[in-house]
Amino acid sequence: MNGSLPLIWRKFGERYDLDGNFCETCKTAYFPARAVCQKCRRKGKLVAQKMPKTGTIISFTELSAGPAGFEHEVPYFIAIIELENKARLLSQIVDSEKEKIKIGTKVEKVFRKISDIDPEGPIAYGYKFKVVD
Repeated sequence: MNGSLPLIWRKFGERYDLDGNFCETCKTAYFPARAVCQKCRRKGKLVAQKMPKTGTIISFTELSAGPAGFEHEVPYFIAIIELENKARLLSQIVDSEKEKIKIGTKVEKVFRKISDIDPEGPIAYGYKFKVVD
């Protein structure tokens, strides 16, 4: 068995709840959370913040050759998404028609299976995004 599911759930809040942080000095949101504000450096005051569950596609690509473990999912899309608070993240786009995946399209977070390395071990879940109709 590869890892403990409760341990994975407790240690990686960004994977399940989009936990990030926010600089109260310059009003910049970060995902994943950072130890130091990129703009303010030591003067910044970072506080924990849950990221919004919706955003906009600002760039995307279609993958036709998946890495090990994802060969069965091709073709699939990944995108850089700008959340409502301006934080950006990389995510797979799922459950969406190819024609609807465009720059400027609104998307929302969904909870999906990420991997199941060991058939008798835990299944890792996490966030992905889908187009909002």
